[in-house]
Amino acid sequence: MIQQLKHSFFQVFTLTSLWVTLLLTVFYKNQDISMFYLWHVAGIAAISAGLYGVMYNALWNHFTLRPLLNIAISSVFTILGGLGVVWLFSAEMVEFILPWWPGMLVLAVALHTLAFYVYAGRDSKRKAEELNRILK
Repeated sequence: MIQQLKHSFFQVFTLTSLWVTLLLTVFYKNQDISMFYLWHVAGIAAISAGLYGVMYNALWNHFTLRPLLNIAISSVFTILGGLGVVWLFSAEMVEFILPWWPGMLVLAVALHTLAFYVYAGRDSKRKAEELNRILK
């Protein structure tokens, strides 16, 4: 499990670094960026890797918590991580979006709940087909 989480962390870290670098290249191509800002990009990639490479993987594939607790943990950490990523990208942007954090949290809980039920339905259907195949 640890090896899988490490692999997933570095995979998401690399892809996020490349994605943020691509976005900076497209939107800030005529501006100079300080070397210190590269640490912000690394921080953005580390937060994303921690959330989507480790936390989601461990929470939904390895831990056996109740679905309601999984949804609550995922939603809260997604909002906190998202605000951290936005703060690393631009502190002014965080000041702009911070008043809407309750709405973002409600939206995150709703979307995580919807995703859980869709995933659970597909997973149970796949397991039922697998059991039927074994019984034949």
